[in-house]
Amino acid sequence: MDDYELVPDEKRKSSGDQIIGKFLSKQSSECVEAAESLAEQCRENLELHPCKEIFSDCRKALHHYLRGAPFSDYQNSMYFDRFLQWKILERQPIAKDTFRQYRVLGKGGFGEVCACQVRATGKMYACKKLEKKRIKKRKGESMALNEKQILEKVNSRFVVSLAYAYETKDALCLVLTLMNGGDLKFHIYSMGTPGFEKDRVQFYAAQICCGLDHLHQESIVYRDLKPENILLDDNGHIRISDLGLAIKVAEGDPIRGRVGTVGYMAPEVINNERYGMSPDWWGLGCLIYEMTAGRSPFRARKERVNDCTLHHLYFSPLSLSLSLSLQLLTKDPKQRLGCTAEGSAGVKAHCFFRNINFKRLEAGIQEPSFVPDPRAVYCKDVLDIEQFSTVKGVNLDQTDNDFYFKFSTGCVSIPWQHEVGELQ
Repeated sequence: MDDYELVPDEKRKSSGDQIIGKFLSKQSSECVEAAESLAEQCRENLELHPCKEIFSDCRKALHHYLRGAPFSDYQNSMYFDRFLQWKILERQPIAKDTFRQYRVLGKGGFGEVCACQVRATGKMYACKKLEKKRIKKRKGESMALNEKQILEKVNSRFVVSLAYAYETKDALCLVLTLMNGGDLKFHIYSMGTPGFEKDRVQFYAAQICCGLDHLHQESIVYRDLKPENILLDDNGHIRISDLGLAIKVAEGDPIRGRVGTVGYMAPEVINNERYGMSPDWWGLGCLIYEMTAGRSPFRARKERVNDCTLHHLYFSPLSLSLSLSLQLLTKDPKQRLGCTAEGSAGVKAHCFFRNINFKRLEAGIQEPSFVPDPRAVYCKDVLDIEQFSTVKGVNLDQTDNDFYFKFSTGCVSIPWQHEVGELQ
């Protein structure tokens, strides 16, 4: 059924016929009895309109069946005992010695980001270090814990994954997906003529749209969409990173807060009005413009601009050709693309994405138009990364230890399972 949803439209009917013949036909040795009664309904719907949702009822029927006797049999089998053994292993304490530490990759708000490797599996990650005294001095405890909890909750191929959270004597550490391809800011401005070709803009924008959609499904607004927060992996796929400003929004209870980066903040953020997910779609509009034009829509690179005046500035003529950007950069959030009743589906349906198969994109099988050179280094030289100064006059106490205990929870289940699975 997953394969059926991923095939191109012109091949969907033949793929559906194969599924019905193989799994919903009594004559087949692989017939699934739990869904067999839906065969005729699926066959009729396939003739009328071979849409992606034709087998959704079959999936529900199969899940309902598996919850019963098959699951009880599983609980009484050796496989369930083996599963519990793996869960015990997964919950082993995590400490500094679990990893090998390598070169510094960059700087975060509270400390350095370096490459690291799990000793037991050889898996490479990025370790984001949050210095304890620097956190306390800046009163950043809630921000650090919020980022950790949001990363722990989100499981998306378009958002960096948190694999481990642990502490050392001096720092709290987030072990995250390693993205060797550099950030979009580097690629936009440091790889020749600023900006990208249309196909590349289209691909990145579609993946960012999917990442925002996955965050919004968890009621999380990101609030800091900009090129340096979008990272490329070895294969040319992107992930949203740095969720320090992300926050969960309760249904029907919009938030208020002037946070973000000058030049990318939406009018409702600048004006300190209440908002939900709307700032993220504004940020996507800014990013699409910048990837295309090679400059921000509201200020030139390195230009200092008073953030309170951003919403009075105008676009250059080039942006008129970017209808998607213009719709995403609508000042009124109620009229902005992505913020209407259609939500993210309205953005994905825009003609700008007509060549994108979002099902294939979300499955990770859509080929990127650019693949980073494995021999190149897409980050600053170690000597060019500024060192943090020593924090003085800050003492840690028992209250801080209580916070560290909440933060240092060890493995995150799904990334850890993927890591172990790669050993097979």
